Amino acid sequence: MGSRSKELFLKAQEIIPGGVNSPVRAGRNVGVDPPFIQRADGCYLWDADGKRYVDYVCSWGPMILGHRHPEVIQAINDALENGTSYGAPTELEVNLAEMIVETVPSVEMVRMVNSGTEATMSAIRLARGFTGRNVIIKFDGCYHGHSDSCLVCAGSGLATFGIPGSPGVPADLARLTVSLPFNNLKAVETAVEKYSDQIAAVIIEPIAGNMGVILPEEGFLEGIRNITKEHDILLIFDEIITGFRVSPGGAQELYHIKPDLTCLGKIIGGGLPVGAYGGRRDIMSHVAPDGDIYQAGTLSGNPLAMTAGLVTLRILKNREIYAKIEEKSEVLFSGLRDAARQAGIDLIINRAGSMGAIFFGKNPVVDFESVQKTESSKYASFYREMLAQKIYLAPSPFEALFVSAAHNEKTITKTIDAAFRSFKRL
Repeated sequence: MGSRSKELFLKAQEIIPGGVNSPVRAGRNVGVDPPFIQRADGCYLWDADGKRYVDYVCSWGPMILGHRHPEVIQAINDALENGTSYGAPTELEVNLAEMIVETVPSVEMVRMVNSGTEATMSAIRLARGFTGRNVIIKFDGCYHGHSDSCLVCAGSGLATFGIPGSPGVPADLARLTVSLPFNNLKAVETAVEKYSDQIAAVIIEPIAGNMGVILPEEGFLEGIRNITKEHDILLIFDEIITGFRVSPGGAQELYHIKPDLTCLGKIIGGGLPVGAYGGRRDIMSHVAPDGDIYQAGTLSGNPLAMTAGLVTLRILKNREIYAKIEEKSEVLFSGLRDAARQAGIDLIINRAGSMGAIFFGKNPVVDFESVQKTESSKYASFYREMLAQKIYLAPSPFEALFVSAAHNEKTITKTIDAAFRSFKRL
């Protein structure tokens, strides 16, 4: 890493906890100090020392069109001429809400917020208020933001640092969250039998993206949907990563399952901070001011974020874009698999559309337990080798990699070649 990034990181550690504003960025689990990014364009990032990297983090998912898409940038610049924030309703938020309702199968009404954490926190509060029950079920390794109810057996940063929960979360509140193994329908059945009259909601990433990428096994999501309907339990799909990523309508479109509530973020903001939760009209009508379940936000519906999201979703209405990104993703991940095989490395690849994860090991990765049995130290070595060759991967073995419309044959070939060299050095 160049000296400027090093200087910035040392300075940051004096005034920002860990030197970063989100823990995984620190790079501790892969044994590197992070490059500080100065700018981005297309599928590339440039750090403070001028080094250019091929980017597969894509701002952790939002940049499906690539960085600085010209139409998105132009729209943001135009919106900027009118101001940055009003704290009042705008036509922009109405238009974006309309587009979400038109595209996401289960959403009849939607409320804009500022982050994924806000979205899941608000959806859980709504579920508890609507049902009059307090217990929620989540799944080991699924990360739904850092609100208190969700920091139980979570993935992402918690998995990276091996923290089972977090100080500051009251034990009494943690007891209201039941965490079960992903892809284990029997565990869901057992928990519902035991707590059915207390359970407000089941919240799940339909395709888990915070312990790598874990796909639902056949019948798992359908089984949860049937159980929750039978016991009047709300089903919340956390599609903050998968929404408008694995298909325009998210995983629920892909698997033909309608949850009661859906949480969105990332892509719907076009790279700016945003979140949303929505669902059945009869449930959403309980949100203030129509109902008595309170949620508010000063910057909710921010005109710049709404603008970026609107333009991004309008571009994504052309479904050919998804087909093209899917093709690129297949070339990339199959190429990584072949490179590992040629180098004599055992590699498991899980992929859903343009998001995927690589795990070092021989056995299928289907839940958090099997994720934890993979060789994370090898991923750390692989990450360092790839970073040295200017390929920017997620600095954690428990995160997804993303392909954008801006990646091309040249960059993908470069990535596969770099991976082969890296595998040979492991």
